[in-house]
Amino acid sequence: MSTPRSESTVSNPVTEITIAHSPDSDDAFMFYGLATNKVRVPGYKFTHTLCDIETLNRRAMDEAFYDVTAISFHAYPYLQDRYTLMGCGGSVGEGYGPMVVSRQKFTTDDLNRIRVAVPGTLTTAYLALKIFNPKIETTVVPFDKIIPEILAGKYDAGLIIHEGQLTYGSSGLHKVIDLGVSWQETTGHVLPLGGNAIRRSLGAEAHHVISKALRDSIRHALDHREQALEYAMQFARDLDTNLASRFVSMYVNDRTLDYGKDGREAIRKLLEVGHERGIIPNEPKIDFVD
Repeated sequence: MSTPRSESTVSNPVTEITIAHSPDSDDAFMFYGLATNKVRVPGYKFTHTLCDIETLNRRAMDEAFYDVTAISFHAYPYLQDRYTLMGCGGSVGEGYGPMVVSRQKFTTDDLNRIRVAVPGTLTTAYLALKIFNPKIETTVVPFDKIIPEILAGKYDAGLIIHEGQLTYGSSGLHKVIDLGVSWQETTGHVLPLGGNAIRRSLGAEAHHVISKALRDSIRHALDHREQALEYAMQFARDLDTNLASRFVSMYVNDRTLDYGKDGREAIRKLLEVGHERGIIPNEPKIDFVD
């Protein structure tokens, strides 16, 4: 069984917890308190690794690389034996979410005859797209290359996540569909996109300590918004301060502190639909630690 790593001294043993998340302004904002030692936990040391979300999905699926890792909810059924979901730290689209954008003014029916660039087949954006229309043909492209490659004419349309949801218009692209809107209109649920998962083998005591530390970090950022946003700006690709603030508000808010009953139900609904449609082969077994 895996255990947390310890750095032992004679009087003060320190448990090192590895945390992995995306190099994005919303994740940076969320982890501001822990990353800058504004939030400290006696006996624990937190080390951070920044990596794109699809890579983190696959690392967590293939092997438990990190103690705590950001994941797409779509990936969770593939790694649920090693990880459980944390009750805080999630990103939820309330009437908005990943979008399909294009150079031409396509309709959703047009998507049946073109190939769409997607940021990864384990992303929740991909799951939402396939739930919307399983017949759409896709090609995986790194998320930060999708808009440039549409503009270069390599793809007619692309599925965008992260800051691209706010910047696509300035590039002259057109929205074909917002999957967050489509999902909510169809199911009545918000669209849960990603969360934090924690290794089961750490045990209940560590789960409690680490969950509190992350929730304290989120609360510290929300309470010290200006300083946290200034820190997050170094990860705000192509966003000015106003857009970065808007993007952070979309995905770091009260639901990030706690999904709420309806938010947790939305996660279950999303994965159940994915499983029922044959997109997710593993039956989801969802549980949370707080």
